[in-house]
Amino acid sequence: MGIQSLKKQLERQDKKYLWHPFTQMREWAEETPIIITEGHGSFLKDISGRWYLDGVSSVWVTVHGHRKKEIDDAIKEQIDKISHSTLLGLTHPPAIKLAEKLIKLAQKLEVRSEKLKTPNSKLQTLNSLNKVFYSDNGSTAVEIALKMAFQYWQHRGIKSKKSFLSLNNAYHGDTIGAVSVGGINIFHKIFSPLLFKTYKAPSPYCYRCELGKKYPSCNMFCLNAMGKIMQKHHKEIVGLIIEPIVQGAGGMIVSPPGYLKGVRKLCSKYNILMIADEVATGFGRTGKMFACEHEKVSPDILCLAKGITGGYLPLAATITTERIYNVFLGRYRDLKTFFHGHTYTGNQLACAAAIANLEIFKKENTLKKLQKKIEFLKKGLSKTAEFSHVGDVRQKGFMIGIELVKDKKTKESYSLKEKMGWKVCYKAREKGLIIRPLGNVIVLMPPLSISQQELRRLIQITAEAIREATEH
Repeated sequence: MGIQSLKKQLERQDKKYLWHPFTQMREWAEETPIIITEGHGSFLKDISGRWYLDGVSSVWVTVHGHRKKEIDDAIKEQIDKISHSTLLGLTHPPAIKLAEKLIKLAQKLEVRSEKLKTPNSKLQTLNSLNKVFYSDNGSTAVEIALKMAFQYWQHRGIKSKKSFLSLNNAYHGDTIGAVSVGGINIFHKIFSPLLFKTYKAPSPYCYRCELGKKYPSCNMFCLNAMGKIMQKHHKEIVGLIIEPIVQGAGGMIVSPPGYLKGVRKLCSKYNILMIADEVATGFGRTGKMFACEHEKVSPDILCLAKGITGGYLPLAATITTERIYNVFLGRYRDLKTFFHGHTYTGNQLACAAAIANLEIFKKENTLKKLQKKIEFLKKGLSKTAEFSHVGDVRQKGFMIGIELVKDKKTKESYSLKEKMGWKVCYKAREKGLIIRPLGNVIVLMPPLSISQQELRRLIQITAEAIREATEH
């Protein structure tokens, strides 16, 4: 069978059998899909042999590029031993070794409380992130954090704490608990009858402030609004969950400097657990290993996934403190166990890939090399920000959102019917770049390993695609 015949056959079978995520399948039936068969470095290859620059790291996961030899070799070596064994009643070396590496990274986050800066080593240990609970994706990492936080207060006998606080424009995953703390109506409103009660704080969306304020003269009024919610409801609130520094699926919304540190102080003041969802922001995406490092904030619970295996295999980790962990300790008859688990928790292949991924960060000095590329990207995008239909360009490290507007002066948005975000992405695809929009926001999140020459191409194609789509 020739390539074109095989391509047509796969297209038919795809449309007959597959239901794609976040995809309107009626419109998909009218499209000619790109069928990816190979990847290398920053590029993806389709079945016809055409190469595309992977501008979103295959949905924010690819870190060191496709087909990274060290990760390939680590997986092959592990396959020759065993691919999976349960963590229920057993353990294995890859899970143990990876947990140690993750804890060492997490503990670099500065201890948050002034009280804990005393020489009291016991207090330091209790509030240090040092326990890893594995799962297999970002939603489950968040779901675990929510259940863990709730059960913590229940075991402590504080039964009134039953609700959570999250932000408008938040996205924490697609399971019911994760959707309950989400804040994007287009994704979440349909499921509202299934969700549990949460409090919502204003998003630090400075370009479109929901409180009608202007930054910086507002003095972060949104943070003040959050404080008022905590003051009134702290006896009911289990924890606050937040995407540190960047709200990803909400439109790459970058919080102003000092906002995250302010959130940490409020949580400490009102005795509310802080849950940092670093599923999207972790593993170098913002220019540091974890986004919390930018403001020297340490959460009570840290959620990780996406880039943890370098984009190879599903794996997630929920990391918490000794203080929280200790509340779950008891005898079998006490029923203090954290009753949660997944079949593939701590999968050996995934853990082996994650270990190799973290070793590459150190070996190749990834984060240090990234800084020049971040500046190059910032300079290149500054020209795009001047386009007549670009309202805002938001960047933190390698997380970029370019918000398209119908009218730059009034900030009028394009309607859903116009599908302008998708029109730009289709134009980019024609030019050899794979990107995806979030409504009217064009997202760029290339692999950290991308070269400066490839970055130049990424910026150029994006600019051309925006111009052609919006001016037409």
